[in-house]
Amino acid sequence: MNKFVKASALAVLMAGIGGCSTISGWFSDEEELEIRKLPEITMAFKTETLWSESIGDGVENYYSRLMPAIGYGKVFAADREGVIVAFDPENGDEIWEQRVSRKSKKSSLFNLYGLAAGQVSAKVSGGLTLAYETVYFGTEDGLVFALDQETGDIKWKTQVPSEVVAEPSVDSGIVVVNTVSGSLMGLDASTGEIKWQNDSDVPPLTLRGISAPAAAAGGAIVGLANGRLRVAILESGLTAWEQVVAKPAGATELERIVDVDSKPLVFGANVYVVSYGGTLAAIELRSGNVIWSREYASYRDIAISGNRLFVTDNGGTLYAIDRRNGIELWSNSELRKRTLSSATVIGDYIAVGDKFGYLHYFTQDEGKYVSRMEVGDDDEDESVYSPPVFVDNILMVQTRDGQLKRLSVPE
Repeated sequence: MNKFVKASALAVLMAGIGGCSTISGWFSDEEELEIRKLPEITMAFKTETLWSESIGDGVENYYSRLMPAIGYGKVFAADREGVIVAFDPENGDEIWEQRVSRKSKKSSLFNLYGLAAGQVSAKVSGGLTLAYETVYFGTEDGLVFALDQETGDIKWKTQVPSEVVAEPSVDSGIVVVNTVSGSLMGLDASTGEIKWQNDSDVPPLTLRGISAPAAAAGGAIVGLANGRLRVAILESGLTAWEQVVAKPAGATELERIVDVDSKPLVFGANVYVVSYGGTLAAIELRSGNVIWSREYASYRDIAISGNRLFVTDNGGTLYAIDRRNGIELWSNSELRKRTLSSATVIGDYIAVGDKFGYLHYFTQDEGKYVSRMEVGDDDEDESVYSPPVFVDNILMVQTRDGQLKRLSVPE
């Protein structure tokens, strides 16, 4: 496949699934109006905005998995251009702001981004991770940053081989970073020194996103673009085992995409993972043996509550699956084609965002659609592409245009 064909195919693919600027090219006006039409529901509760702040220009129309992080008595958020802000969760007051925009030798570029002279966008894309009193994140320029959570001061920054478009994971003094080029990196959490590198082959055509790594039980666990799940030893980076999750099938490279883009979900002795190619699997963490596998296709992260796994598939159907045996408990397809986010567990409910700026709630036990809130203004720039974040009874949502909002929590 020549470079032009590959680039064109990738652009078309990500326009459909990557949260890009419009769906009008994919659907007629009538079809789009039908997708925008929301089903009638009896509202079980109402969600309110407690406070709202702006984080620069957000991620605009770029692919991004940026979402808020909650911890250390603060809410942390970022925009693509490199503005990182810590807020007081109670009232939204700014505690500190740090700008990590990089310097440019071509000062004429700065006006394109509205930055100070000689500065260009930091291209922050990988989500924020909190550990060891530090905020960790990566950029599309292959830089990994560590900021002091108390002051926002830069502790260190490290260059890695290629783009970082998923959040790092941290455990046992190691920051694990996955890159677009297939390099899994282990960095010293205190200094940023690269401790090891574990490489994998990347197929000719893949999704724009990559799997965020999970670090647990002495291993760095990551989904690969070739449809496999790999576990590297956290201390050394050596591969402990690798298991096939999904196998390529089809006549074209587009049909053969099997990326495991979701973050592996570690729960007890097992790890759960889903592939874009159509497989949801439970795998034994110690051995890599497949416990069960089912046919579900997704590039979104899996959520868990008790014995239920919650999956948003590629078409926008929500599923609840018994984690013990893979049996489907319920499904809800009322919001198909609205480009739903991953699910977030909030009390007795799960919530998803959508392309048109809405947050939707479903019951965990039956999947009944019970409430919704218009977070944005039905504008695609205000879409809720990344899932809401719920920690310590604090519910945060960040829209694509950089609106950060704390919402009330359903009782």
